[in-house]
Amino acid sequence: MEHESTGSQADIAWMRQLAEEGSRGPVRGAPIMMAAGVVYGVAALAHWAILSGLIAETGPVRGLAWLVATVVFLIALVVLLRGMRGAPGVQTGAGRATAAVWSGVGYGIFALMSAIAVVGWRGGEAAGLVALAMIPSIIMVFYGVGWGVTAAMQRSRILGWLSVASLIAAPILALLAGQPEQYLAYAACLFGLMALPGYLLMRGSSRA
Repeated sequence: MEHESTGSQADIAWMRQLAEEGSRGPVRGAPIMMAAGVVYGVAALAHWAILSGLIAETGPVRGLAWLVATVVFLIALVVLLRGMRGAPGVQTGAGRATAAVWSGVGYGIFALMSAIAVVGWRGGEAAGLVALAMIPSIIMVFYGVGWGVTAAMQRSRILGWLSVASLIAAPILALLAGQPEQYLAYAACLFGLMALPGYLLMRGSSRA
C-alpha cells in the first residue's frame, strides 16, 4: 500500500511539473497534440477491440476506423489552427522551432502512410501486413524525435523524458506485433505520451 501511495504521489508531481512547463515556455501546438492523441488513441482501442473479438468485424471495419479517425482529426486540426492564429502572445524562436518540428512529424507520418500503401500495392497482402505491424513503432519514433527537439528548444528535462519514453515504446510495440495487445499498448502510448502531455501543456499555457 505504501508503494502505491508513493507511486501516485510521483505521478501527480510529474503531471504538475509538466503543466508548469507549459507556463514557462508555452507550446502553441499543444491542443493539436492532445487532439491527435485522443482521436488516434480511440481508433487504436477500436482496432484492439476488433482483433480481440469484442466488436464484430463486418467488412473493412478496421480500415474504416482509422479513416474516420483521420477525417475527425483533420476537422479538429482546421478548427484548432484557426483558433491559434488569433491567439495573443509573442511567438519566440523556440516556439517557432517547436511548431516546425511537429509539423514535420505530421508530414512525416502522412508520407509513412503513403509509403505503406505503396508497399501493400506492390508487394501484396503479406508485405502490407508486415508494414502495418510496424506503424505503431515507427510513429513512436516520430514522437520521440518531436519531443526530443521540443525538450532541447524549451530546455525541459521532463519533455526529454517523454522523448525517451516514446523511443523505448517503439521496440516494445514491435515485440507485440501480430497480437491484439499491440494496439491496446499503442492506445496507451497515444493517450499517455501525446494526449495527456498535450493537455497538461495546454493547461499550463492558458494559466500563463
